[in-house]
Amino acid sequence: MRPQRASQETCHRELCFGGVGAGCTGRARAGWCGHRHDPTKLAVNTGPRMLHHSSTSLLLPTLVLGGARSGKSQFAEKLAHGSGLTRIYLATATAGDDEMRRRIAHHRSQRGEGWRTVEEPLALTDTLARESSVERVVLVDCLTLWLSNLMHAGRDPAQETQKLADWLRATSRPVLLVSNEVGLGLVPETSLGRDFRDAQGRLNQAIAVAVPTVVFVAAGLPLWLKRDHTEKGNTP
Repeated sequence: MRPQRASQETCHRELCFGGVGAGCTGRARAGWCGHRHDPTKLAVNTGPRMLHHSSTSLLLPTLVLGGARSGKSQFAEKLAHGSGLTRIYLATATAGDDEMRRRIAHHRSQRGEGWRTVEEPLALTDTLARESSVERVVLVDCLTLWLSNLMHAGRDPAQETQKLADWLRATSRPVLLVSNEVGLGLVPETSLGRDFRDAQGRLNQAIAVAVPTVVFVAAGLPLWLKRDHTEKGNTP
């Protein structure tokens, strides 16, 4: 079957999402791009082909991967904005020193108004279960700091990863999870660094299997690794 061309009802620009993304996947009611959209047939540019699917599939749980300063957090924020839903920022960072306090302040100013912030360094799965709903999109930033917190607190990363993956597998609530890809650089010099790198890789793999959508961001540009265009049968 030949890919359907974007019609007048769908934006055929390569990028929308406020400047980074793949196609005009923001909902029509969000009014980002000024183009008209058929909300039941949104065009998503995955490269040479255009895929059309129900708009609700855009809000299924999504893992957003990327390296440091890759633009992954900004990309996830734009996905949240495009949903048109109430936005919740679930922060896993703790302000342990001046540098981290500056980073937290920078992130807050960068994402702007319209967010309700919830801070939770450890009990991520329970907080997601409490805060998420079909009417709210929750952005978790990030899984990497959550993993670091778990290891410093003496928690079992494998057990906590499995708990999170099980919850994500059973839900269709709109959740965006930001995580770092740390396995592409040099091998860490310390044993702790290598343990963390390995745990991060296992965490990313487990969450990637559990969620229907995975995107890798590099230089602010998305590479969609996984898209499940079917609706989950689970009750939200």
